[in-house]
Amino acid sequence: MRTVNMSNEQTSTDVILIGAGIMSATLGALLKELAPDWKIRVFEKLSKAGEESSNEWNNAGTGHAALCELNYTSEKPDGSIDISKAIKVNEEYQVSKQFWSYLVESKLIRNPQDFIMPLPHMSFVHGEKNVAYLKKRYEAMTANPLFEGMEFSDDPATLKKWIPLMMNERASKEPIAATKIDTGTDVNFGALTRMLFDHLKTKNVEINYKHSVDNMRRANDGSWELKVRNVDSGVVERHKAKFVFIGSGGGSLHLLQKSGIPEGRGIGGFPVSGLFMVCTNPEVAEQHHAKVYGKAPVGAPPMSVPHLDTRYIDNKKSLLFGPFAGFSPKFLKTGSMFDLITSVKPYNVVTMLSAGVKEMGLTKYLIEQVMLSKEKRMEALREFIPNAKSEDWDLVVAGQRVQVIKDTPTGRGTLQFGTEVISAADGSIAALLGASPGASTAVSVMLEVINRCFPQHIKEWEPKLKKMIPSYGVKLLQNPELIHEIHTSTARTLGLAGELQRAK
Repeated sequence: MRTVNMSNEQTSTDVILIGAGIMSATLGALLKELAPDWKIRVFEKLSKAGEESSNEWNNAGTGHAALCELNYTSEKPDGSIDISKAIKVNEEYQVSKQFWSYLVESKLIRNPQDFIMPLPHMSFVHGEKNVAYLKKRYEAMTANPLFEGMEFSDDPATLKKWIPLMMNERASKEPIAATKIDTGTDVNFGALTRMLFDHLKTKNVEINYKHSVDNMRRANDGSWELKVRNVDSGVVERHKAKFVFIGSGGGSLHLLQKSGIPEGRGIGGFPVSGLFMVCTNPEVAEQHHAKVYGKAPVGAPPMSVPHLDTRYIDNKKSLLFGPFAGFSPKFLKTGSMFDLITSVKPYNVVTMLSAGVKEMGLTKYLIEQVMLSKEKRMEALREFIPNAKSEDWDLVVAGQRVQVIKDTPTGRGTLQFGTEVISAADGSIAALLGASPGASTAVSVMLEVINRCFPQHIKEWEPKLKKMIPSYGVKLLQNPELIHEIHTSTARTLGLAGELQRAK
């Protein structure tokens, strides 16, 4: 039996952030601007920041602004296109860019080109029905100032200029079409996370790596007591905080359950792993310059939308294609094979079983994906690059995502796609669950945490919030002039030449 060494010391602090990913980094950076005197501690079980979901090899690096992602623009029964979700995602991404610009302008982080690059975002479809859908989508979106500058073409000669690698040796006579908008971005969320934590260190934020939060309980005074284990020494420490944020990716669900707050009851999670094909051959990579999203196969879940992306990692250009879904019962890449089974509790078992019955299609899809050979994956890639050579592409295992399962008005055990904030009624603790668009909307999501958990400070903080995020409290869609102003200023500060050209 292993002996647990307990430290007698108990520390008290204002805020504890669990997990050193993009969400904790963003919340820490916001709070340090709003309440510079607050003491903040961070606990991360790995050896450095941004190693799980935020890591650049564990996500596609898309600055999700709904410019190319067809799953945000559904076709209604009457044939019209619903762009309401696309508007919401785009506005949230504008909030992120404003805060990043503030950090750069204030010299709190430097060299924005180290984490964000301008890159055209494109949608690509084939087949008469899909081409008709894409044209209607283009017409609906270009009538909106948020999507100004989008182009549509079904002319092979034009498409060859836009996507030469994808058009080379394309023999099919099937109709094809694409939309292109030059204001898209490739974001290295791993680099951004590390930059933010470097900044937080200079603000006296105590960051503890190789420290795992094993348990937590609410104290009599309403604060939270955390049991934290030093991964190397095994020593268990006790830490107390007035506010706790659980931002540990797939690990958040277990910690939320340990908190015991009623708002977390009835919620379950289903893990899905991602795999990508990666090409680092410069001769191939130089022929493609865009993020190109296709349409998910009929019956496939939203997270399976195929896309071919230019990536910039460590200043090297590569191509990434996927995602291919996989299954592992782990909630984190570095997690346990028992994560899924131990997340099933008496209070969420019916919800989880209901989801299992409802999501047989997803289960079948995941089994088929896991069984794919490399050649089968290459066949999927050749829908995008007809002459793709197997030797140019390697398989990379990306991050684990845990999709939220909960009861909704539409039924028990409904699988949720997106991110979700769960917070206690008294605002003393909050957790972030879910997946895409995740990191792209980190600032907007963390503002939601701040509004929910610190309502007593909002009036006092509002001037600073408006300084950091000029659109704070304003719906961009109702203020086209502000859209233009934000596109201009963020493009200049972040070095996004495509956006600056558009703004003119």
